[in-house]
Amino acid sequence: MPKVKTHKGAKKRFKVSAKGKVLHAKAGRRHLLTGKPSKRMRRLRKKGQIKGEQAKTIKQLVNE
Repeated sequence: MPKVKTHKGAKKRFKVSAKGKVLHAKAGRRHLLTGKPSKRMRRLRKKGQIKGEQAKTIKQLVNE
């Protein structure tokens, strides 16, 4: 059977933590930043977490 290749697009967007949680960067940090409050920008700095069936799918794509 052939090797399963890593999905490069998914690898760039998601990270699997040491405990197996799937993390992603939050949206809204690319442009038009001057109009957004500092409080919002601080919250957007943190990683978001993906749970459930989507997390399983992403782990398969990233080969973790």
